[in-house]
Amino acid sequence: MRDLSILIPARCEEFLKTTIEDFLKNREADTEIIATLDGEWVEPQLDHHDRVSVIYVNKSVGQRAATNLAAKLSKAKYVMKLDAHCSFDKGFDRKMLEAFKKTGDDVTMLPIMRNLWAFDWKCHRCGWKKYQNPPPKRCGGCNDSRYLRKKIMWVGKHNPQSTSYCFDSTPKFRYFEDWKHRPQYKKNKKEKKLTETMSIQGSCFMSERKRYWDLKLCDESLGSWGNQGIEVACKSWLSNGKVMVNHNTWYGHLFRTNAKFSFPWPVSGRDQRDTKANVRKIIWEGKLSEQKKPLSWLVEKFWPVPGWTEEDLEKLKQEEAK
Repeated sequence: MRDLSILIPARCEEFLKTTIEDFLKNREADTEIIATLDGEWVEPQLDHHDRVSVIYVNKSVGQRAATNLAAKLSKAKYVMKLDAHCSFDKGFDRKMLEAFKKTGDDVTMLPIMRNLWAFDWKCHRCGWKKYQNPPPKRCGGCNDSRYLRKKIMWVGKHNPQSTSYCFDSTPKFRYFEDWKHRPQYKKNKKEKKLTETMSIQGSCFMSERKRYWDLKLCDESLGSWGNQGIEVACKSWLSNGKVMVNHNTWYGHLFRTNAKFSFPWPVSGRDQRDTKANVRKIIWEGKLSEQKKPLSWLVEKFWPVPGWTEEDLEKLKQEEAK
């Protein structure tokens, strides 16, 4: 039985092969990758490796369902959901497993998140280069577009490094910079190298496999895609667990919005809005799996929280009292 299975839902992912190669280079524990190709074969094709399993479904089932298909194949103690365009710190898996030995298994954990410098545009005629986004119409050196190619860089940038997240009363994901300046954050970062976070970004999280299923951390009934970071964080916190960032390691994540990549899943704007509304409904109405605490407890734990007013909190408490 493996220690850790990395679950990757993938659709039209040109960087999946590079993500897997980077994992194989940097892993130090008994870890595997299980990737679900959701309705599309991947290009470039993946190499065979005994630590890489691939599931192919010929019709897209959506990001949450694709993740669960990978989780069903896992027999590992822990699972980590990961986007298909990420880089890894050396020994990231060993460092995450070591942290769980300190915290226990009632924790959902993530590494520090770095921005991934995936590629440059390079002119193979004159050597001119441009950062990965947006794609240039022509070379800035020789003014010729025929020789422009992607040059893979795959570097987790040192700046910025994200370690704290929250959500507002909408709910909408936010970075939570103010939390980093509070005494409890500074103390835990210095002494334990582990800090609490109200929410997560969603591209990477790790939990015990049994807990993943008990808490329904990828609830397909909510929809294909949207607000998964909020879903995972609330299910973890409100079941008497914790959500923590491991400052001993990191992963790099390529942001689609920065690189102007198209969204790969066949999800309409209405479907996305419905999914986000479903996430809000189960959280605000206290219908989360294994829930022991109300949402207002979590908001007050991290108070003040960006995007929450005293009126918002009072209204939430009134709704919870009904």
